[in-house]
Amino acid sequence: MSHPEGGGPAADPGRPAPATRAVELRHLRAFLAVAEEGNVTRAAAHLGLTQPAVSRTLAALERHLGIRLVDRSTHHLALTPEGVAFRDKAAAAVAAFDEALDTGRLHHWPLRLGHAWSAFGPYTTPLLRTWQERHPDTPLELLRIDDRTAGLTRGEVDAALLRGPVEAPGLVTEVLFTEARMAAVTADGPLASVTSLRLADLAGGPVVLNTVSGTTTPGLWPPHARPAATLTVANTDDWLTAIAAGRGNGVSAASTSAMHPHPGVAYVPLDDAPGIPVLLARRDGPGHPALPKLAELAREIVARG
Repeated sequence: MSHPEGGGPAADPGRPAPATRAVELRHLRAFLAVAEEGNVTRAAAHLGLTQPAVSRTLAALERHLGIRLVDRSTHHLALTPEGVAFRDKAAAAVAAFDEALDTGRLHHWPLRLGHAWSAFGPYTTPLLRTWQERHPDTPLELLRIDDRTAGLTRGEVDAALLRGPVEAPGLVTEVLFTEARMAAVTADGPLASVTSLRLADLAGGPVVLNTVSGTTTPGLWPPHARPAATLTVANTDDWLTAIAAGRGNGVSAASTSAMHPHPGVAYVPLDDAPGIPVLLARRDGPGHPALPKLAELAREIVARG
C-alpha cells in the first residue's frame, strides 16, 4: 500500500490519536460545534466536514477522556453532565488558542472585561476614562455577555464584573463594593408612586426573574412569604420589557436604574432587601498581564467614592 509523501498512513479523523497527541484542537472544535448545534449534521455543516467525520472525531474524544460527553438517546443531542462541565473548559482552551494566533492583537493586546448587566455601576465611566489615560497601549474592552459569569468561564473575557455569589469552579473573586437593591415596577402601576417598598409588597403579584444572569431568586423572600407567581426571562432586555408591559415586577441592583433606564419602568428603593456584592472575577491561573493593574484601579475608583 502506498502512503502519502512523508511516510506513514494518512490520519483517520475518527481514530483515537497516539497518546503523545491524543487530543487535538479539531476534537475540541467538533465537540463544541455539536454542543452548540445539538445536532451532528448541523455541526458538520458549520465545520465544513462530513457528518461521519464529526461523529468519529467526537467518539475519539470520548474514548480518550473515558467519559460520555453527549447523550445520543434522542434525535436532538443533549450534553451529559460531564459534557456540560467539559464544554466550558474546551471553549476556554479554543478561545485561548485563537487569541494567541490573532496577530492583529499582539501589538495592543486588549483587556476584555465582561459584565452581564450594569457593568461597574456608577464607577463605570471613571474606570474606563482613567484606564485610557494611564494605559493607552492596552485597550480596555467592556463586553456585555448574558451569562452568569459574563463569558469568563468560556474564555470570552479576561475578567468580569459580577454580582451576587458565584459558584463556578476555577474562578478567583474579590468583592469591590456592595450595592443596595431596588424594586423595578411598572411605571403606570400602583407601586410606582410610593417612596419606598418592602419585599412583601412585591410578593402579591408575579415577580420577573432573569434566570440566566440575574441574582434575584424566590429565595430572596422568607419561606412563608414567597412570590405568588414568577415569570422567567433570559436577559436584562427581556426583564425590562416584561415589567414595562405589566407582566410583573422585579428586583435588581441600584445601579440598574442608571445603567438601564426604561420609560415603562420605575425604580423604587427596597427597605428590607439585603445588598448585592459586586465582584471582580478572573480565572485561577495565568491570565492577561494587565489584570493586577485593573484590580488596583477598580479598588482606587471605589475608594474615591
